[in-house]
Amino acid sequence: MKEPIGIICLSHYDGGMELDSIKLAKKLSVHTKVVLIVKENSFIHHQIENDPLLTFETISFITKTSFSIIFKTRQYIKKHNLRNIIFFGASEMKSLYFSFLGLNINLIIRHGTTKSSPKKDWFHKLIYSRVNYHIALSQHLLNNVKYIIPFTSQTKTKLIPSSFPSSKPIHKDHEGIVLLHTGRIAEGKGQIDAIKACSILVQNNIDFTFNIIGNLDPTFRETFYQTYNACAYKHKINLIGFTNDVKYYMEKSDIFIFPSYGEGLSNSFLEALGNNLVCLSYNNTFFPELIKLSLYFTIVEDRNILDLKSKLLKVVQNLEEEQRLSRDNNKIIKEKFSLKNEMDAYLEILV
Repeated sequence: MKEPIGIICLSHYDGGMELDSIKLAKKLSVHTKVVLIVKENSFIHHQIENDPLLTFETISFITKTSFSIIFKTRQYIKKHNLRNIIFFGASEMKSLYFSFLGLNINLIIRHGTTKSSPKKDWFHKLIYSRVNYHIALSQHLLNNVKYIIPFTSQTKTKLIPSSFPSSKPIHKDHEGIVLLHTGRIAEGKGQIDAIKACSILVQNNIDFTFNIIGNLDPTFRETFYQTYNACAYKHKINLIGFTNDVKYYMEKSDIFIFPSYGEGLSNSFLEALGNNLVCLSYNNTFFPELIKLSLYFTIVEDRNILDLKSKLLKVVQNLEEEQRLSRDNNKIIKEKFSLKNEMDAYLEILV
């Protein structure tokens, strides 16, 4: 039995990282006591507040550098005798460094998004000096972490992809082509490029429906609606918003179109592959790694909407063959992204 684990995710957003923190807490709770520490009244808090399977604590704070974060986190570590800490995030490290001072913990930072600017000044060297392990979800992210984050001689890295439940979908009878995109609607996440790419289907008189799942980032609202409202075929685009029943939409979809500008490891994309949807992505970040795993999907020149349109049309016109070629994705996802592989990797580094 491993020592108790504290999983800290203080984000107020409602994206993949936040959902991943909940999923990891549930997975690890089979092996030991797990306490999830989250921001009060955040998306995560509301997702878990009535879940009898999870133990959690909340912190109320306004800014990322906060005495509340420092003292409350320290209080919860002592209260629950937490020896392992897995932190999802980055911004709150300034406060958490002081929370951890003098405590005997095994500190693990889990990285799920690509960062752009190196943080190797003296201050970041100080606040990251306490870290035992940096966990990355893909080789792309592992390389990014080594470039961005300062290390000590004691800091180690480990690649631990998330596991995903997958099943072969039963495609329901429907007219036309059904496309799907899931994920928070935000800059660079791909929804606008995907909408623009659908014009090629209109031009070729191909009937389609495009379901977009995910909450809209308030900072992106004006930009998104400028494109959406100007779209002559917006009646074919359904803005579903957030839902816990993504599986329902997976089952009724034919194509997963995901022209994201930069993902660390997309839960949405792996779910789509695991459910044997015909998938398209840009050629960036971790997507080429998936090709090397023998997963089949269409990869498009990065940020090239003309290429995206061309390949989307080709996929639609050859859909039965594309579905046949995608058939083994389910088996590969089950093998490469299994729960056993993920848990074995975490249990190796927990005390």
